[in-house]
Amino acid sequence: MNRLTGSDGAPALAILGPGATRLVRELDGVFAGWGLADGAEEISAPPLFPVTDLEKFDVYTNFPHLAWVAGSLDLTEDRFKPVEGRFGPDAVAEARYGLPHATCYGAYLFHEGGQVADDALVTLVNRCFRNEDHYGGLRRLASFQMREVVALGGFEHTQRVLARFTGRIQAFAAALGVELGREAAGDPFFRNDGGRALMQKLSPVKYEFQYGDLAIASVNTHRNFFGERCGITLASGEHAYTSCVAFGLERWLAVLTERFEDDLDAALDAVRAAAAEVAAGAGAAEAAAGAGATSAGATSAVAAGAAAAEVS
Repeated sequence: MNRLTGSDGAPALAILGPGATRLVRELDGVFAGWGLADGAEEISAPPLFPVTDLEKFDVYTNFPHLAWVAGSLDLTEDRFKPVEGRFGPDAVAEARYGLPHATCYGAYLFHEGGQVADDALVTLVNRCFRNEDHYGGLRRLASFQMREVVALGGFEHTQRVLARFTGRIQAFAAALGVELGREAAGDPFFRNDGGRALMQKLSPVKYEFQYGDLAIASVNTHRNFFGERCGITLASGEHAYTSCVAFGLERWLAVLTERFEDDLDAALDAVRAAAAEVAAGAGAAEAAAGAGATSAGATSAVAAGAAAAEVS
């Protein structure tokens, strides 16, 4: 059983019970494992960043309605005590830190000013914070956990990662008996960027995997937006391209709780079985690809031999 809490009684925050915690950890292990199996390195990011860091990404221009910021208490004139469960605006000093609404920011800030390989891959999980106009328990929280796998490097690499993870997400959901829709969505990062905004109109840069009206995962193309903003470069000197795959862990928990009618032990067993099925399918696909390459090589060798025989 979970406990929901929040200011003024809103179901904005969740304290997960033992069964839910086990299931969320298993899900996170599955999603992180997909990245690690592809060669990703895992990093850890803090749950808040300097406002100056988040401002680089136009967070406060494009997402002001979602933003949470943090400042210390003003200890003068005894104004640091809450009144009716809240601090007034005069009780808080300058808010110099911001709480992120997406996990991937930590990956770009980690590589800021550096050079990455053409096929770099990292994974990380973090707390995200969103100031929503309403909350709905596990489906929509003020603070939730998001696992991401982030690709940095050449554009083709970023697209191959999204293609692989799209297949895995769909196969995993199907193995769980969860029907997901795949819907194109806009990315507000490009709202103030003429060239990339036009590209977004021509070709969607974000796809959400939705259970009903609830997005529980997404694949996102950023082109070189974050590479430019953080000065991340490739050996060629051009700015790195990036993409990311995101999983809202509490939202997956909400879906599986419904799917298995509150039997979280059954859901946990199903997640383990589905993960094994996806892994087996990926192994079979790799083996088939390898066999195809071997066959093609053998065919080329035979052809070359035949050609040599004709010449002689």
